[in-house]
Amino acid sequence: MSRRSFVLRTAPRLAWLGVVLLFAVASRAGERPGIWSIPYPERFDLRLLTDSQPRIRVEGNAFVDDSGARFVFRGVSIADPAKVLADGQWRPELFAEIEAWGANTIRLPVHPIAWRELGNESYLELIDEAVVWANRLGLYLIIDWHSIGNLMTEQFQHPIYDTTRRETLGFWRAIAFRYRGVTTVAAYELFNEPTTRKGRLGAATWSEWRTFNEELIDIVYAHDEQAIPMVAGFNWAYDLTPVRDDPLRRPGIAYVVHPYPQKASATPLPPDELIARWQETWGYVSETYPVVASELGWVRADGYGAHSPVIDDGRYGPLIVDYLEARGISWIAWAFDPEWSPVLITDWNYTPSEQGRFFREVMRGAD
Repeated sequence: MSRRSFVLRTAPRLAWLGVVLLFAVASRAGERPGIWSIPYPERFDLRLLTDSQPRIRVEGNAFVDDSGARFVFRGVSIADPAKVLADGQWRPELFAEIEAWGANTIRLPVHPIAWRELGNESYLELIDEAVVWANRLGLYLIIDWHSIGNLMTEQFQHPIYDTTRRETLGFWRAIAFRYRGVTTVAAYELFNEPTTRKGRLGAATWSEWRTFNEELIDIVYAHDEQAIPMVAGFNWAYDLTPVRDDPLRRPGIAYVVHPYPQKASATPLPPDELIARWQETWGYVSETYPVVASELGWVRADGYGAHSPVIDDGRYGPLIVDYLEARGISWIAWAFDPEWSPVLITDWNYTPSEQGRFFREVMRGAD
């Protein structure tokens, strides 16, 4: 054998031997290469929970508790927990204040960029804390994958919403695995606001969106068969008209709507006409399936953070709440944060805004 042939044949073996020796030396020194020390995912430790909360489930077009009594989610959405943490406000007192407002639910909007930037394990630790705090107060949680855009083309409205189908599937796989059996975590909002922005983010059909969500729900159910997946329609989670003829082909789900005041019309409409549009576009779904208005709220045209589609003169609040309550539709007001408009609080002393005062009064007076 020539020297060249010997080198060519033995070099790969020597290289592998070097790796093995390096691993052995590192092991002896108590230092293992990072890729070999990645742990398997862990479930949430149920021993951390102090109170037993009834599991909320779907029965027909309603949510019910363990006794079969009808349950309506009424609450608020906070800002992204990573943002609240950066603001120095991630603490049990935040949840206690929300409970004092009469809420029974808190929505946690997890942005893809924050999920990546903070790191999966660190972010899950934040959600773990939310579970413990909520459980002590008897509150439920809705976890929301807070992206806006077209997941079919993977084009999004802003970089903070950038994600992929693979990442979305992986997020829900991680969440469903970790919180299986945790009744405090009541529901999973699979994708915040699907939109093509009138084609500027590419095309997507309801059939494609339905099929992807069914795949996603199958993965969720494989890890947590008692989960409640919540699915939004296009037009930034407003248009549920396709459900009439082509509903999702999975049991135990709920539909999501974000019925901000200018979604039905850019200009004010008479109440009867506005209600008719709500009923035609999404309200009718509540006759067959549970529906959650997981974002709603308003701000006056001259108010902080006024922008389309949330501008209103104040008549919207009573009108939308009366409509929802009459149909048993759950609702979550946006947002319990002094920066993310329309705001429910104007500062971190929890001073309520105009809509904050309204929703606090309604929640405190609810059965």
